[in-house]
Amino acid sequence: MQYANRLDRLGTETAFEVLERIQNFPEERRENVISFAIGEPDFDTPQHIKQAGINAIDGNFTHYSPSAGIPELRESIANFASESKNIRATAENVVVLPSAKFIVDLTILSCTNPGDEIIYPNPGYPIYESLINVHGCQPIAAQLWESKDWNYDINELRNLISEKTRLIIINSPQNPTGSVLNKQNLEALSEIALENDIWILSDEIYSNIVFDNLEYTSIAAHPDIQQRTIILDGFSKFFSMTGWRLGYAIVNEELAEYFTRWATNTISCTATFTQKAGIVAMEEDKSPSISMVNEFERRRNLIHNRLNKINGISALKPKGAFYIFANVSEACKNLGLKDSLEFQEYLLEKADVAVLSRKYFGHKPPEEKDDYIRFSYCVSYDNIVDGMDRIEELLV
Repeated sequence: MQYANRLDRLGTETAFEVLERIQNFPEERRENVISFAIGEPDFDTPQHIKQAGINAIDGNFTHYSPSAGIPELRESIANFASESKNIRATAENVVVLPSAKFIVDLTILSCTNPGDEIIYPNPGYPIYESLINVHGCQPIAAQLWESKDWNYDINELRNLISEKTRLIIINSPQNPTGSVLNKQNLEALSEIALENDIWILSDEIYSNIVFDNLEYTSIAAHPDIQQRTIILDGFSKFFSMTGWRLGYAIVNEELAEYFTRWATNTISCTATFTQKAGIVAMEEDKSPSISMVNEFERRRNLIHNRLNKINGISALKPKGAFYIFANVSEACKNLGLKDSLEFQEYLLEKADVAVLSRKYFGHKPPEEKDDYIRFSYCVSYDNIVDGMDRIEELLV
């Protein structure tokens, strides 16, 4: 049988491969594994949001909705985003979609042509590179540096721009580093986009999970840049609604019409009852989500402190999301391991601790000399203690 050539360019989200491997362990071992691999809040959807979904089903909100989303939800999202991101948005700027991830697809389909160059963060979320390749564009990796608090070298970034550059993808707070792009980076990105007529896709799915009283500001808040910025966001992280598949794009009104047409052509609309639950999430009690963020900050403090006390490991303190990107170069050397992938295997086989190697977050360039491991602290405080104890015991 013949398959499309583009399938050869289709990547995957490797965290799920690790999860599947653990699921195949014998039951006793599987239950002993402490997994820092999956980036999903270990909190249930708040009860009042769940009840809103149940009420919507009972109320027969099980039919089609407008392709762009229920008007009330679009209005709620616009109000919430305007306040939380320091931007100006109306319902006409909002398109509701069944997952935020779909917005990467729609952006590439709407704003680029095959052969165009798309700049994306490295290390970064692997789906960016996968979808760039699938759609026939050229992926151009923009290096994030530990020495710059996981921000860009602005001169390096400028040197990546060519006449073929059509889109820059950014992610802040970042997966896998947990860092936030600083003011200098955001200003430089804005200047580059304006000077070169380039779109910016700003993945802000973690924008409401920030620590140390940080006030989050979207790149779209910078003068003149909002019209060419596609904001990607959704309900999965802050509202712990991963399985609900509810995301949204904030874009200029013309692009919103194109995104809506794509929705009509592909998925028709987003499930109506999930949208009804989304209205409640946006407009009603957010204290469960705020408590969750406070707990993530407590865990962040714990895992950062513990990792930096383990022989051969160091890590910068994350500013947001729920990831910490640890430098394990010295640990690899001490153990005689070739790289972070071997270190990942070592922890799983010797201590039943699951983590993700740097290799899962983009191709490592030759100039990046160190090895890194991503820890997701979407596990209990006690499990973090246990996991750190196990690693510390291995690396004494």
